[in-house]
Amino acid sequence: MKIDINCDMGESYGRFRIGNDEEIMPYISSCNIACGMHGGDPSTVIDTIQMASALGKNVGAHPSYPDHIGFGRRSMSLSYKEAFDLVVFQVATLYTLAARAGTKLSHVKVHGALYNDAAKDKDLARPIVDAIKYIDPNLKIFTLPDSEVSAVAEELEMAVVREAFADRRYTEDLSLQSRSIPGAVLEDPEMAADQVLNIVKNQEVETATGMKTRLQADTLCIHGDTPTAVSIARTIYDRLQSEGINIGSW
Repeated sequence: MKIDINCDMGESYGRFRIGNDEEIMPYISSCNIACGMHGGDPSTVIDTIQMASALGKNVGAHPSYPDHIGFGRRSMSLSYKEAFDLVVFQVATLYTLAARAGTKLSHVKVHGALYNDAAKDKDLARPIVDAIKYIDPNLKIFTLPDSEVSAVAEELEMAVVREAFADRRYTEDLSLQSRSIPGAVLEDPEMAADQVLNIVKNQEVETATGMKTRLQADTLCIHGDTPTAVSIARTIYDRLQSEGINIGSW
């Protein structure tokens, strides 16, 4: 068995440090690098791409709403053109920087509120997928299984990588529980590892209400800004290895 482990990275901005990218990087196979709209100053983004390239990790773009103050976790109302241009601008930047670092951009995973909104709103999913295809039709798209993004991507013959989350609680409809609810973020490394193993081995997840729901995933995400992210990444890596499950790209 094999599973891809991804992490949101390159989100530090100026003197504000977000996450511990250098410490997490050895335990993952793919990274989603901020594009400067919710986090990620130019030096941080470039350094993160170069580090990932040197270690042979898949490099992905992590575009978002333009929302530094809210870290991209607040919804916005965008026209088709605004959403299309926003994603093109961010993905094209990472695409070029990856090439300059001697690697290729492999995938795109949108961030925060943009990710969650597009998963349920086809009118938002459409410009996002159109923008990614405009940059490179060979780019893979990380998204929730059975989301609107997934449906549009399949319609446009774009490759979809089904994503689940190591460190987030699920609701019964397989949405992510709101971060405003205590316990929505799994900060206990063993609890996160238990959820990962359940998804990988049994293709199911236990929701916040205790119900077991089927969930198939090709990649599992660790949020780099979770306070215990390094311990979570290390614990998941060790537990998967002990079960004979390899960490690697799809």
